[in-house]
Amino acid sequence: MVKKKADCQAGFAQNQSDAVRTMKTKLEMALKGCTMNLMNRLVLFPFAIVAALAFLASSPARAVVEIDINRANVEPLPIAITDFLSDDAIGAQISAVVAADLKRSGLFAPIAKGAFIERISNPDASPRFEDWRVINAQALVVGRVVRESDGRLRAEFRLWDTFASQQLTGEQFFTSPENWRRVAHIIADAIYERLTGEKGYFDSRVVFVSESGPKTDRQKQLAIMDQDGANVRMLTDASSIVLTPRFSPSRQEITYMSFEGGQPRVYLLQLETGQRELVGNFPGMTFSPRFSPDGQKVIMSLQQDGNANIYTMDLRSRATTRLTSTAAIDTSPSYSPDGTQIVFESDRGGRQQLYIMNADGSNQRRVSFGDGSYSTPVWSPRGDLIAFTKQSGGKFSIGVMRTDGSGERILTTGFHNEGPTWAPNGRVLMFFRQPAGAGGPQIYSIDLTGYNEQLVSTPTFASDPAWSPLLE
Repeated sequence: MVKKKADCQAGFAQNQSDAVRTMKTKLEMALKGCTMNLMNRLVLFPFAIVAALAFLASSPARAVVEIDINRANVEPLPIAITDFLSDDAIGAQISAVVAADLKRSGLFAPIAKGAFIERISNPDASPRFEDWRVINAQALVVGRVVRESDGRLRAEFRLWDTFASQQLTGEQFFTSPENWRRVAHIIADAIYERLTGEKGYFDSRVVFVSESGPKTDRQKQLAIMDQDGANVRMLTDASSIVLTPRFSPSRQEITYMSFEGGQPRVYLLQLETGQRELVGNFPGMTFSPRFSPDGQKVIMSLQQDGNANIYTMDLRSRATTRLTSTAAIDTSPSYSPDGTQIVFESDRGGRQQLYIMNADGSNQRRVSFGDGSYSTPVWSPRGDLIAFTKQSGGKFSIGVMRTDGSGERILTTGFHNEGPTWAPNGRVLMFFRQPAGAGGPQIYSIDLTGYNEQLVSTPTFASDPAWSPLLE
C-alpha cells in the first residue's frame, strides 16, 4: 500500500521579506527532520502553498488563473510545463507525464517548449513573468528531481500564476525511482485541483478485461493499468474467461467473475499481495458483482429458474440477503456513494430500464423513460448522476442522468459502446467500444461535456474497464 503523509506543512509568500525567509528556513529544517518509510512507499510532503497563513489572514490574494469546469464547453487553459531540472532524463520524463495528464483532461493546453523564452535554471527563484505572458502562458510549472544519497528520488514543483505574478502551490515528494510515474500523476492532480477547485483523478488505476486471439476464440484475462494506459500487467492467465472486474471503493481490492472449472464464480483479488479468495458457490449463473461503498458487502445478480434477482453478501459472515423478487431479469446493481440506495437494470416492464430502490430492497421505482433500452447503470462517486448504456436505433450510447431520471444527456454514440465507469472525481467516464466488422474492443474516456473523447491505448483489445479510487 502506498502511503501519503502531510505532517510537514508550511508555506511562504512570493515576496522575500524577513518573515518569509524565516518561515522557509523552518520548513527546510522540518523536512530534514521527517522520517520516511522506505519500503516501496511514496511519501508526500507539501512544500509550499499560496502564501503563509499570516499573510493570508492579513491580505488574501485571489489568483487570476482559474477554470470553471461546470460550463458546457471549457476553453483549455494555456499552461507552460518546463522540463524539471535533473542530472539525467527523469526530470523531463516526469514533466512530460504531467503535461500529458493535464492535456488529456481537456482543460489544459500545454504550450510547446520551443516557444519558451526563459530557460529555468533555478526553480526556487521567481520566473521572469513577462517572458511567460508574452507566449500567453497563464500558468507555469517548474521543478527539479534529485537523487538522494540513499537512492530515493526527491521531486518538487512550483505552480505560478504568471498574470498575478504569484506562486499558487508547490510540493515535494520522496519516492523510490520505480515510482516516478506516480510522482508525475500526483503532481498533475495537485495542479488540476489548484486550478479547478476539484480533486484530480490521475493517480489512479483501471482494471479491465484484456482480450486477444481470433473473435471466434477470444482469450480473456484480467489486467490492470495506470489511468493513462501505462504499466499494463496481467492479473490472471488465459486458462479461464473472466468478466466484470470491479474495484473496492475502500481499498486496493477487486471483485470479478470467472468461469474457472466451467462454472461462474465470484472472486476477490487483493492487488497488493495477489491473494485470491472465492466469495462463494452459487446455484445458477452469477452476474455483475460490485462492492458496497464501505467495501464490506458484494452485491450481485443470481439467476435461478430463468429469473435473475439481486442479492447482497456480507463478506465477513458470508450471509446473503435477497433484495428483489420478480419474474424478470434484475441485474447490474450499483450503490449510491452513501450506501442508502441501489440503481439496477430490469426488464420487468418489457425491456431493459433503470430502477432505483433503497438499500434494503424497498421502494423500487423506475427512473428511465426515454426511447430505447437502458443498461449497465453506475452511480457517480459525487452522488449526483447515474451513467448508463443506452441502445436505440441500432446504436449504443453512453449517457448520464440525474438520480431521479431527469436531465438525460448522451455523451457519445457508436456501433457498440458499453460499460461506463467513473473517475474518482466524478468528472470523467471510461467505457469500451466494439467496432463494426473486424477488430476488437478498445477503451475510451470522455468527460461530462461530451467534447473530450480520448482513446486509452492498450497492447491488446480491452473491454469492461473499472476505475479505482485515488491511490493512497
